[in-house]
Amino acid sequence: MPGALFLALQHDSGRMERGGRRRSEAEEAEKGRMKRTIIKDWKTRLSYFLQNSSNSTKIKSKKVGKQRTYFKPSPEEAQLWSEAFDELLANKYGLAAFRAFLKSEFCEENIEFWLACEDFKKTKSPQKLTSKAKKIYNDFIEKEAPKEINIDFQTKNMIAQNIQEATHTCFSAAQKRVYSLMESNSYPRFLESEFYQELCKKTHITRTAQGT
Repeated sequence: MPGALFLALQHDSGRMERGGRRRSEAEEAEKGRMKRTIIKDWKTRLSYFLQNSSNSTKIKSKKVGKQRTYFKPSPEEAQLWSEAFDELLANKYGLAAFRAFLKSEFCEENIEFWLACEDFKKTKSPQKLTSKAKKIYNDFIEKEAPKEINIDFQTKNMIAQNIQEATHTCFSAAQKRVYSLMESNSYPRFLESEFYQELCKKTHITRTAQGT
């Protein structure tokens, strides 16, 4: 009788072990599937941003007869983005990848505001400066703006006053604040993301020994 009980317990233990192993394998398979889905979604978003950047550059460059094509960076180039936030923003592919990442986290308004400010500072026409200042204010600054950024009430009031007589420094304080937020929060998370890690991976080529 004790021997039969031992065999029964051993049988149950074996079934539980096999069941646990199957669950573990299923969980790993699900994790792998989710990872592939995330990377695929990233690539779709990245293609969209690169396409828009490419089209914009082509339109601007027709005057001088030049067109630019943006290629996927090498692992070494991608790794440079981790050295400084400015390195990432200065690279067209890196910027598009970062925008895709922020979009996936539903906080793309920060990089869009920063880019709008960069464009604003390059504006030469006083008329265009005023119209762009109002658009940036309506899109990102005023209460319940469609892409409202997270800045303090005092800065918002200062901007509201400054855009009445727009200058290139209207949004300087807000842009610095948003830059700091991205550098300290979003940038480290981007560097830890699956997509960035994939870009940094080196392709290993297996060479077969040649027979003599």
